[in-house]
Amino acid sequence: MATRLVQINMKAHDDTALGRFWAEALGWGVDSEGPGVTNLEPVDFAYPDPVAVCIDIIARPEPKTVKNRVHLDLATTSAAHQAELVARLKELGATLADVGQGDVPWTVMADPEGNEFCVLEPRPIYQDTGPIAAVVVDCAEPRGMARFWGEAMDWTLHEVTDDQATMRSAKGVGPYLEFLRTPDTKSGWNRVHLDVCPYPGDDLAAEAARLRALGATDPDIDRSAIHWTVLADPEGNEFCLLTPR
Repeated sequence: MATRLVQINMKAHDDTALGRFWAEALGWGVDSEGPGVTNLEPVDFAYPDPVAVCIDIIARPEPKTVKNRVHLDLATTSAAHQAELVARLKELGATLADVGQGDVPWTVMADPEGNEFCVLEPRPIYQDTGPIAAVVVDCAEPRGMARFWGEAMDWTLHEVTDDQATMRSAKGVGPYLEFLRTPDTKSGWNRVHLDVCPYPGDDLAAEAARLRALGATDPDIDRSAIHWTVLADPEGNEFCLLTPR
């Protein structure tokens, strides 16, 4: 058994407005499975497919108070493309952000609800990822996160050092998943988290048990109104285990 990363879940005060921003930013389509939920995926996309990691935006009233521990890196193909994308994102409502990055070749921005993301300078490794180059997770120990997620998912580990670990779908398509060492500590529930999904025919309870054996834990939350499984990785980052499909 194994899971694969299928989407990220992002909380928002106004899921519809934030969904419009990200749809325009990525050139994706917009749908909704119900009130307070906005679903984003590429046009003519057959979910789930590793060629893209989709986005679910969920309406929640809690305010954003700290830097997100999960963010998106956007890919560009040239210096001109990077400048054009930054300018277009500003027109859509994004702002420049300072997270202590200093003088770097990428541009740190925040979406209209303050969620941080980066517009990267052109890098050959990301030329075939689509608009999202990577989903980046802040962590204390990239090697430990690589061990857990490398066994939790069937993605291929491309690089692991003391400062960063990088994974990608075994099919060699879509964005990367990266774990980046940061000095910040986790505070409160993550407003952006990973959603993973087993394969059709897999047993959800058995997969949850396997992930717990690898080091996942059960956050203290009310589960009465949900039909998926909420777990946390070894550094306490919440993630959702969805119904196999």
